Amino acid sequence: MDIGHRMKELRIQYGLTQQELADRSELSKGFISQLERNLTSPSVGTLLDIIQCLGTTPAEFFTDQEPEQIVFRQEDYFIKENEDLHHTIKWVIPNAQKNAMEPVLITLAPHGSSEMYLPTETEEFGYVLKGSVKLHYGPRSFVVRQGESFYFKAGKKHYIENCGGREATILWVSTPPSF
Repeated sequence: MDIGHRMKELRIQYGLTQQELADRSELSKGFISQLERNLTSPSVGTLLDIIQCLGTTPAEFFTDQEPEQIVFRQEDYFIKENEDLHHTIKWVIPNAQKNAMEPVLITLAPHGSSEMYLPTETEEFGYVLKGSVKLHYGPRSFVVRQGESFYFKAGKKHYIENCGGREATILWVSTPPSF
């Protein structure tokens, strides 16, 4: 099997750039490019990380069949922690890159924040499951509490922050996928 070709095929199928796959797998764009051109070989661990970031399993990666998964459990989730901003993003639908929308769970530590997201042509929806957050959208800010939601077209810089003293959890859905 041509691993580099399969990796590139899935990356393109899911609408990811080499840079996006590199960011998700915490590798360099150059390394992803070399892998796709079979100029280098990944370690087993690195290959498994890339396969997970492509939203598939090793069994699916090494076969041409695409079984449709309907139910996702904790062991299917992909988690990325950002210690500098004190937040965690959990992809609850691991292969959402190929879908029209991408739901993630964002957990913000007290006084933590998400990354600053630049303007895109996506639509964003959020529902605060726990705690409260401040949504910054362009020059405006909104407090969103547990049980409340927000929706906007992402045409301006935006991010969320937890101004409180306890953890906050938000279900955030983007369409098309942007995380």
